[in-house]
This record gives sequence, structure tokens and C-alpha cells, in this order.
Amino acid sequence: MDTLSNVNKKREDEVISQDVGFTSKVPLKKTDISGEVSVKYVPDVNKRWFVLRVTYGRERKAYDFIMNDHTEAYLPMCYVQKIYNGKKKRILTSLLPNFLFVYATPEKVEKYVKQTPELHYLTYYYNHFKVGEFGKNPPLTVGYNEMMNFIRVTSLNNEHVRLVESQHCHYKSGDKVRIVDGDFAGVEGKVARVAGQQRVVIELPGVCLVATAYIPTAFIKPIPSVSEK
Repeated sequence: MDTLSNVNKKREDEVISQDVGFTSKVPLKKTDISGEVSVKYVPDVNKRWFVLRVTYGRERKAYDFIMNDHTEAYLPMCYVQKIYNGKKKRILTSLLPNFLFVYATPEKVEKYVKQTPELHYLTYYYNHFKVGEFGKNPPLTVGYNEMMNFIRVTSLNNEHVRLVESQHCHYKSGDKVRIVDGDFAGVEGKVARVAGQQRVVIELPGVCLVATAYIPTAFIKPIPSVSEK
């Protein structure tokens, strides 16, 4: 489901050149998760990737505060070209406006959202597909592997990466694949035809769909299903 379909449509129209998100500047290393993972985001059973809302476009301000507090966060960014006074200008902007991803314990995130005056504009983004013990929707969290997949794609300096809506993805089979060569090596998703090209589409559950640049068939390997292993 396209939770952020309105954002997706805007980005499909606007994004011309996409740049790195504000992730770790440490080199990437190989892992057995599903490709390359930033050494900064070491798996921790006590932490979760929380999806948070930030009002009035203050996601960079929230990101800086949280990072300065020694907590990991990810803010996907991109460049868009806009016309000002008849001239094209490259503007750095959020790929997902008003959203921020924070990797921390539930207690730490609760402190940021409800007990930190400097972050009064920060709120939870709730999971509308689940109901907690008190009949309320819990805060949305994203699995570690899914988040690493998302970071791997959105932190690349590749102008052809884009947010997409499901109706614009013409899937080949729906089976999961892994990219084994090129800039996107290690990324997992589903092969689809998007904007006239073969790409691999990854899903950040409850948040959005992201398509890679064109991927040659030779760079794609199917991931065996559980029954086939």
C-alpha cells in the first residue's frame, strides 16, 4: 500500500538528480544481511528503526539534534532542479518531507517525542495496520534488514533512483531477487518495469516504495523461496 502516495507523486515529477542521504560517512562493508550495510548501524536487539513525523519541514533540525545526542538517525535527501528567475537551480531537499528515521530503544525515542522540549515538533508516525493492547495504533517501526535495504538505495548518488507508487510498477513475477553486481549490489526487491525501464523495487513497509535505476538482467539473481531451500 502506498502510505505516502502524495509524496511519491511529487517526487516522481520533481526528482532529477538524487544525492546521498545524511547517513554515516564511514565506508560501507560487506555483511551477511543482504549486501552492504553501514558500519555505523550495527544491529542491536534492543533498538528499533522508528518512523517519526516532523512538522513544518524541520526534519534536518531534528536530525541534527538527535545525532548530536549520539543517537543514530537517517534523513534521506535528494537534489531537485527548480526554476528561479528563469534559471535552473539545484536544491537539496528531503526525499520524504516531514519524515525522519531514528534507530534507538523505545525508551529513548519516547524521551525524544514526549520529554524533550527542543523536539516539540516531533511525533510518532503510527502503524494503522496494527492495534495495541489498549486498542490504539502503535508507533510504526521498520525491520533492520528492510531499513538497510532502503538506506543502501537512497544513499547512492544516482539521479535515476525514485519514489514510486504501486500502480506505476509493472512487476515481472512478484518473486524476490537480489542484485549481484553494479552500484546496487546487495539490494533485494522485486523486478518491475518503471518509467519504461527494468528496475528493482524495494518496499519500506508502511512507508513507501523505491525503485533503483535500470538494472540489467545479468545483474539479477532470484532469491529461492523457503520451500525451495
